[in-house]
Amino acid sequence: MGRFGVTEILVILAVVLLLFGGKKIPELMKGLGSGIKEFKNAAKDDQKPADKADTKEEETK
Repeated sequence: MGRFGVTEILVILAVVLLLFGGKKIPELMKGLGSGIKEFKNAAKDDQKPADKADTKEEETK
C-alpha cells in the first residue's frame, strides 16, 4: 500500500457521498468535531490534577 493520490481520495469521497447523502455529511462532521473537542477537554482536565499533585509534592519537600 502506497500513499493516497488524488484519484483515491476522490473515489473515497464519492463513496461517502453516495452512502450518507449531501444533507447528512455536515451533521456527521459536526458530531465528529464536537467529539474531538470533548476528548481534548477531557485530556486537559486529566492533566491539571496531576500537575497540581506534582507541585504539592514539591512544596512539601
